[in-house]
Amino acid sequence: MSYLLPTLTYAYDKLEPYFDKETMEIHHTKHHQTYINNANTILEIYPYLAEQPVEELIKDLNKVPDTKRTFMRNNAGGHANHSIFWQGLKIGTILAGNLKRAIEINFGTIKEFQTKFEIAAVTCFGSGWTWLVSKDNKLAVVSTANQDNPLMGETIMGVSAGYPIIALDVWEHAYYLKYQNRRLDYVKAFWNVVDWDIANKRYNNRPF
Repeated sequence: MSYLLPTLTYAYDKLEPYFDKETMEIHHTKHHQTYINNANTILEIYPYLAEQPVEELIKDLNKVPDTKRTFMRNNAGGHANHSIFWQGLKIGTILAGNLKRAIEINFGTIKEFQTKFEIAAVTCFGSGWTWLVSKDNKLAVVSTANQDNPLMGETIMGVSAGYPIIALDVWEHAYYLKYQNRRLDYVKAFWNVVDWDIANKRYNNRPF
C-alpha cells in the first residue's frame, strides 16, 4: 500500500483570479507528488507504516525507524499538509455555524482573526505553513516550519499542537508565479478561496 496524489474536486483554473491555474497545476502535480514519491520509498521498506492514514502516522513519528524519521517528517508531513490544503479550497462559501461562533469567542471578531492569521503567515520565516487549529475546545493561530504539521505535537515542532481546521501553504512555490515576493497579497487572496464548509466540518468533527 502506498500514498496516492489526491484528486481535486475542482479544475486547476477554478480558483482564479486568486490562485492561478499554472501555479495550482505545478503545485499539485509536481510539488505534492514529489513528497508522495519520497514517502512511498520508505513505505516500500516498512509497509506497516502505510496501515494507517498519513494524518495518524505524523501524530506519532516514533513509529518510523530513527534513521528515516526526519525524512518522513518532511515527506509524509508534506503529503498530509497539502492534502488538507487542497481539500480546504473553494470559491463562494461563507463562514457560518459553530466555527464562526468559535472564532468570534476566541478572537473577538472575524476581522481580528484574519489580521492575526495574516501577520502569522507573513512573518513565518522562510518556508512553512500557517494554521487555524483547535485544542482543548480553543482556537489558535500557529505557524510551522517546512512541512511540519500541528498534529506532530509540541515536542516535534516547538510550537503549540492542535487539530488543523484551516491550512495555508506559505512556501514560495505556492504563490511566486502570480504574486512574486508579495506574500501578503497572496495571504489576503486566500480569504476568497477558503472552503468554509469544509473548515466548519473539520471543526465540528475535531477529535480534541
